[in-house]
Amino acid sequence: MVTPVTASERDLRSLAGIISQDRADLPADGGLPPSLLADLTSQIRCDVVSFAGYDSERRDYWFGQTLPDDAWTDDEALDQASWQHYWHCQPCSYPDRTGDLDSVVKIDDFYSTRQWRGTGMYSDVYRPQGLEHELMLSLPAGPPRAAGPGRTIRLFFVRGAGPNFSERDRAVLTLLRPHLHRAYVEAERRRRPSPQLTGRQKELLRLVAAGHTNAQIARRLGLSEGTVRTHLENIYRRLQVSSRTAAVTRAFPASAVM
Repeated sequence: MVTPVTASERDLRSLAGIISQDRADLPADGGLPPSLLADLTSQIRCDVVSFAGYDSERRDYWFGQTLPDDAWTDDEALDQASWQHYWHCQPCSYPDRTGDLDSVVKIDDFYSTRQWRGTGMYSDVYRPQGLEHELMLSLPAGPPRAAGPGRTIRLFFVRGAGPNFSERDRAVLTLLRPHLHRAYVEAERRRRPSPQLTGRQKELLRLVAAGHTNAQIARRLGLSEGTVRTHLENIYRRLQVSSRTAAVTRAFPASAVM
């Protein structure tokens, strides 16, 4: 039986403050305002909070944040070990294997303590850093046709020895998830404002994002295919990109095409 999770009025006021506050400390190279991450740790106790862009196909990160700043050293050997064990680590690869970007997961959703400590990920990556427990939330990296396979955003809360994360912690992060996604979308918009497109160009690019071919777009807009190609060439030039996927990503960064 799952124990009901309750929240006090004070808890709700604190959460409302976190998601409604305007923040000026936007990092230039990706991620969320550090003050937002710091406020999250006031609600979910942890030793380290990390926010990163994952590309599991390329085994790479396109941005990464940690608090405290010096919590994790830039260790290439640890990075290599992490990617080596990634697909064998059930919580790590869970979003890729299932496509589930809604669930907030903990290590003990997949392993007993004994099983976890017997994994290569724990032995080579977690134990050397004194880490035991983890709570993970995943977010989409962008529009479905622009994000690319294996690209997700991950928010981790990590603890060393001691109590595991509670169901209250999971419930708080589940409640905050849509607001954190919106905060990331807004951060991307502020970091990389899109060059202005005409109304017709936006209309055409939304059809591209929806997966329509040039012929389908031409029929839908009452244009010739040659005119569609010309519009696309002008869009590419204005956005300084060279492909349909890149144009969608540039015009509609990290958000659903509206």
